[in-house]
Amino acid sequence: MVTNNRLINRVILYCLVLLTVVTTVFPFLVMLSTALKPNDEALQAVPHLIPQSATLQHFKDVLNPTIFPFWTYFTNSFQISFITALISVVVGTMGAYSFARLEYKGRGAIQRGVLLIYMFSGILLVVPLYKMVTMAGLYDTKMSLIVTYLVLTMPVSLYMLGNYFRTIPQSLEEAAIIDGLTRIQVIYKIVVPLSIPAIASVFIYVFMIAWNDYLFASVFIVSEKNMTLPIGLSHLFHTKHYVWGRMMAASLLSAIPVVVLFSIVEKYFAGGLTAGGEKG
Repeated sequence: MVTNNRLINRVILYCLVLLTVVTTVFPFLVMLSTALKPNDEALQAVPHLIPQSATLQHFKDVLNPTIFPFWTYFTNSFQISFITALISVVVGTMGAYSFARLEYKGRGAIQRGVLLIYMFSGILLVVPLYKMVTMAGLYDTKMSLIVTYLVLTMPVSLYMLGNYFRTIPQSLEEAAIIDGLTRIQVIYKIVVPLSIPAIASVFIYVFMIAWNDYLFASVFIVSEKNMTLPIGLSHLFHTKHYVWGRMMAASLLSAIPVVVLFSIVEKYFAGGLTAGGEKG
């Protein structure tokens, strides 16, 4: 009886996993299928998942600057996302460490204030951020988006890194300080190497937020030379060059950096770094 129940539970689990995988992957298969179909086949009343006459023409059109300045938008998005994620990790590491390890007046109030800010929806911050950006003379610049994304993501960065830092044994840091290391050296020689999984998670999170944002980019950026990929895709939708195949091809190409970045840092998500450091 126990064996039968275990078998039923395993079958249910596998079915749920399969359903999750299909639900997640199927939209991407449809996008790839549409990107590889000619226009007439993509608009058939009865569509086929597998293209009957596959073509790479839509990808060539998207990469053609006369049709769609993909590389301009791609470069802008990558620069903004990478710089934002890098600053968020560096500043977040210092701030989170102060929350986790240092004792100073008002620390609790600052922590609660950071979490309180995160409770507000991003759309509520559009007007005050717009006024701040215009007053600072940053309107229609990449810096306006970098500052905005830092404001939006810093609370989560501080929260995630702070919680991870608290799991690192203080004995490691105390021993390093006794050996003559300064507090800054402790952070970058002890804490940071042991916190690579959390730092990588924060970097990916901030990068994805900045890469996929449409709302703030549409408010703060108006010139084509500074537009990001989400805004560029929206403009492609309203031009004479718009066809479903090109839209799907551009969408697939815009997802590549996030996939590549996750593949690169995936190895850092393995656990056991803290335990290994404690034994040493």
